[in-house]
Amino acid sequence: MKRILVAGIGGASLGTEIAKCLARVPGRYTALGCDISPRAYGHYGDLFAESFLVDRAHYVESVLGVCRRAGVDCIIPGGEEPMVLLARASAELAQNGVALAANDSRLMARFSDKQQTFETLEALGFPIPRSVTLATPKEAPLLDGMTFPCVVKPATGSGGSSFVFLAEDRDEAMVYVSYVCRSGRKALIQEYLPETEGEFTIGVLSLPGGRTVGAIALRRLFDCKLSTLLKVPTGIISSGYSQGLIDEFPALCADAVRIATAIGSVGPINVQGRVVGGKLIPFEINPRFSASTYLRALAGFNEVDLYLRAVLDGEEVTRPEIRPGYYLRSLTETFVEPRALKQ
Repeated sequence: MKRILVAGIGGASLGTEIAKCLARVPGRYTALGCDISPRAYGHYGDLFAESFLVDRAHYVESVLGVCRRAGVDCIIPGGEEPMVLLARASAELAQNGVALAANDSRLMARFSDKQQTFETLEALGFPIPRSVTLATPKEAPLLDGMTFPCVVKPATGSGGSSFVFLAEDRDEAMVYVSYVCRSGRKALIQEYLPETEGEFTIGVLSLPGGRTVGAIALRRLFDCKLSTLLKVPTGIISSGYSQGLIDEFPALCADAVRIATAIGSVGPINVQGRVVGGKLIPFEINPRFSASTYLRALAGFNEVDLYLRAVLDGEEVTRPEIRPGYYLRSLTETFVEPRALKQ
């Protein structure tokens, strides 16, 4: 069996969702996990055959040490930070015989910066929300063309909808801009897109070489608290926990595939957007597996398994048939005695 290390295994996270995808193919993978925290949920329970505590200060070296001791064949980043750190070390991993299940490192670097994301999409001719990036509140005049309400979020490192705000007017927007900038990051301000025609999260799986395996779309539900970060008369902001209707949605999947192809995706990518006037308008692109990957696996599109079969075993994988329906989620809990914490 292939030995797969999931790097980043906190509870209700991408890492644990990836582990559940691996478990859906019994006898094919041995799932291992690692995390910088001894209290990460994935250390406890039955998701991983074995888990490891790694050093935050020497992250790549520590993960490589786990790979050598445990005979790891492939690493799958279980979060944005592990993805960025491990992508920079992809050559070193390869020298040690360890594959990295991730997109092209240059693509990941570009699309981890939302300003670059939307500049790239606009240059390629894709519709985008009106967007402005401010490095400091002193650049407030750049907001002169913005419509309100608007969304304010960090231009980098805001996976999972963290630090995302909905501002009703210019004054409120500047309060949030100041807050983001005080954290040392630029603020991205975007026009608010109504969710009347639906918000979608679409996974597109491409392979090294650029061949697209397929796409799968989920229309998000907003009548569930878990999926809603903010719901006020002004509008709705989704959380990092997608759930809803998975169906064919061929036109939207085709839009997402065009984006993945145009930017040169060679791995998993997740496109989030809202439909306005029948067109998909992306407001977030993450070149990695997303936290809804297990919902996709339940629908029959196990993108983690498909990618590993293609990359590790050279199989000619194709898009499977999906099972349309509503895919819902919740949180799970566990108890850990203090003396049983990972050392």
